[in-house]
Amino acid sequence: MVLRFFPQKEKYTPEKSDLTFDPEGAIPQHVAIIMDGNGRWAQNRRLPRVAGHKEGMETVKKITKYANKLGIKVLTLYAFSTENWKRPEEEVNFLMQLPVDFFDTFVPELIEENVQVRVMGYEEFLPEHTQDAVKRAIEQTAQNDGLVLNFALNYGSRAEMVTAIQEIASEVKAGGLETKNITEETVSDHLMTGFLPKELRDPELVIRTSGEERISNFLLWQLAYSELFFTKALWPDFDGNHLETAIASFQKRNRRFGGLNKEDKK
Repeated sequence: MVLRFFPQKEKYTPEKSDLTFDPEGAIPQHVAIIMDGNGRWAQNRRLPRVAGHKEGMETVKKITKYANKLGIKVLTLYAFSTENWKRPEEEVNFLMQLPVDFFDTFVPELIEENVQVRVMGYEEFLPEHTQDAVKRAIEQTAQNDGLVLNFALNYGSRAEMVTAIQEIASEVKAGGLETKNITEETVSDHLMTGFLPKELRDPELVIRTSGEERISNFLLWQLAYSELFFTKALWPDFDGNHLETAIASFQKRNRRFGGLNKEDKK
């Protein structure tokens, strides 16, 4: 029998750049992350895809603690989209079990870290055991007033907006709202980030891992003026240094929101 050795691909490290994180500089208050690359991380190591998802949950734990340490107030993580049901049944079943295992082991640490768990998405379509785990985590961390760890679980932005439109239309039909009084704030109130304080609903920084440069139906309304950062790091390899690099990029941005800064007017 011939044994073949398949070398692992090297872990990604940020390219050399002039990006230097300033701990005294601006820290985005709401950071959203599209956690991509779990499957490729596993395949690179000749492991089943589910091994990548499991390792990805360990990264969630590390990044949550690091974000809390940096003073980020909301961390929204794209955990499972409304389109992910199309994946193989075995993988979907594993993904539905992950929140159970994750919360059962991590909630005590979240309580110690003063982190509050929230979930946005169509939870009613999740398996009962997943729903139960989510509800327990939310209840057990409800009194925490530090970082909000917000999981987008069975979430899709287009579906979210359709639901918001339906709710607003129902209010108009019932006579509780006039069409002329529908504003951007009205829409924001009906989106799944509506539970957050108004100043924290829209992420200031959106990060996507794995080298892909698309939004994938994530927070389409909320990221209208978000700063975007794409990294080649696969999610299981993403660490505090990668997060600092993304924030360093944010700190160099000139955020004008469609207008001009004082420097631009000179």
